[in-house]
Amino acid sequence: MIAIIGGGICGLAIGWRLAQEGFSVTIVDKGKAGMEASWAAAGMLAPLIEAEHAEEMLLPLAIESRKRWPQFAAELENFTGINVDYRTEGTLQIALHRDDQEALEHRYSFFKKNNFEIEKLSGSQVKALQPHLSHNVTGGILSPEDHQVDNRLVVSALLKAFKKAGGILHENTEVDEICTNNGRVNGICMGGEKVVVEHLVLSAGAWSRNIPGIPKDARPPVRPLKGQMLALEMPSKMPLLDHVIWGPGNAIVSNIYLVPKSDGRLIIGATVEEMGYDTRITCGGLFELLRAGWEVLPSIYDLPVLSSWAGLRPASRDDAPILGPSGVDGLTIATGHHRNGILLAPITASEITAYITNQKVSPLIKPFQLNRFQKP
Repeated sequence: MIAIIGGGICGLAIGWRLAQEGFSVTIVDKGKAGMEASWAAAGMLAPLIEAEHAEEMLLPLAIESRKRWPQFAAELENFTGINVDYRTEGTLQIALHRDDQEALEHRYSFFKKNNFEIEKLSGSQVKALQPHLSHNVTGGILSPEDHQVDNRLVVSALLKAFKKAGGILHENTEVDEICTNNGRVNGICMGGEKVVVEHLVLSAGAWSRNIPGIPKDARPPVRPLKGQMLALEMPSKMPLLDHVIWGPGNAIVSNIYLVPKSDGRLIIGATVEEMGYDTRITCGGLFELLRAGWEVLPSIYDLPVLSSWAGLRPASRDDAPILGPSGVDGLTIATGHHRNGILLAPITASEITAYITNQKVSPLIKPFQLNRFQKP
């Protein structure tokens, strides 16, 4: 039996793929599966627009996973009957001031240098594409292949797919301890009982390093990064946007994004806060989100507020995922996806399944092994 600790989007996707391969799979989640970072996300599949300096190592993995998303979404929909709202309008990053425009020019040069499919737009071209945006728009970059999905529908579909494929799910269940014998993981203890496992996958997001019993050298350096977000209600007959929009932020919200959903929601996010496991909503956080969002899209002023929430991104020491062997027999790691958990779910699932099946680390995930953090 293979056990997976953590029922977020990556844990569920891994479980589904393993079950498809004929393995007996059990997922254990401390709460409701898919209700932490996977539920709190915006569903963007935007490796180019989201790329940050010093993250070039991540781009090949992220772009390959983005390429797999159309087939992944179609397979999931066909298997479960749940439409995950995969949308292909593209993602648009805009500038509002001269400093923003200079930064945008720099990003455009980086994209073109690496032969990425990207289009540079003037302010008038941006306004023609999305007329409700601020009149202060000075230019933009359009990434037509940076798509989006409804992450909450994906979670629902993966839950159904995992169970339909024969997987067993234990929710609201704490793992008391990971059990080892002679240097090999051989079980997990929950509810005072030991469950024998042949293999264990650690995919518990921001809580991954906290599971008792993880050998010291196999403990992933993952911490929680708080992100506050909110949803507004767009007019049903006249959605304000169809593209995902990225705009300049401020000291609290480094970049603001606005993500239109087919059900009429407009998602606005997100703060980046070192607040431990605190998920309380703050006045300051919502104020900065709304202020930055209004500067990009003034029409939000009159929109009803539907909800607000906060999630905890699982951030590793270098903000890249930790994938593959742990250095302990029988324990594989799939965590630390930071803000890219939705984007990287297809490739995480296929690569971790392949590793468990043949015990070979593919070139795609080799740079993301835990041993990169270990001192020589």
